[in-house]
Amino acid sequence: MATRKASTTRKTAKQQPCPDCQTGQVSESFQVGGRSKRQSDDRQEALCLTCFGTGHAPTE
Repeated sequence: MATRKASTTRKTAKQQPCPDCQTGQVSESFQVGGRSKRQSDDRQEALCLTCFGTGHAPTE
C-alpha cells in the first residue's frame, strides 16, 4: 500500500485593504512661510504610515 505525502504548503489569507488609506497614499496639508508658518490650502500626497505605502492592512 502506498503512503500519502503530507502537504506542507500553507494557505495565505486574502489581504485586507488598509483602514486609513485604501491605496497606500494619504493627502495632508503642509506649512509655508519663513518665520510665521501658516497652513496652506493645498494638499500633498504622502505615504501612509500605517501600511508603509502597500495599501494592505498590517498583520499583527
